[in-house]
Amino acid sequence: MAKLSTEDRDDLDKGSFAFPKERKEPLENASHVRNAIARFNQVKDVSDDERDAAWKRIKTAAKKHGVEVNEKSWREIGKD
Repeated sequence: MAKLSTEDRDDLDKGSFAFPKERKEPLENASHVRNAIARFNQVKDVSDDERDAAWKRIKTAAKKHGVEVNEKSWREIGKD
């Protein structure tokens, strides 16, 4: 995954994160999008509504960066 320095991460606007209020899971490139999906269920203290909104942001970023997302909902992550 492309590493963001603390300074670069701090410079990102809130809209650059899957969870903007918490500033968690940046969506700056394909690697970050894949990481946001992989770590989605590890984000604590967020509501299902916040997860729904984060999933929409992830899907939009995935399309922008050419990342294939097989799950239709965040509730499908990790289920086979």
